[in-house]
Amino acid sequence: MRRLLITAAVLALATPALADTLQEVTTKGIVFNVQGMDVDVTYTPDGKFTALNGQVTGEWRIDGDKLCTKSNYDPTEQCVEYPKGKKSGDSFDVTGPQGTATVKIK
Repeated sequence: MRRLLITAAVLALATPALADTLQEVTTKGIVFNVQGMDVDVTYTPDGKFTALNGQVTGEWRIDGDKLCTKSNYDPTEQCVEYPKGKKSGDSFDVTGPQGTATVKIK
């Protein structure tokens, strides 16, 4: 039993190095830039998010490598694929139905 606990602890400590991009996004939040405008997005563990100082509110869920959202701004669910292996501080481009945006994980 002790060996199992030690193995589990080692794996848990190793996980951040291999952190899943969407786990990082939804726990740390993002700032995305679209058409020169920075938008700060905060996600909560209960599947909700806010942006633009609370002007945009909505729900999120993960579907494989995609982050799916719907909001008071766009009630139709939109799913966007995120690259693997990104972590806090990384920036990258994503392309969705509204076009391409640069995302930075906080």
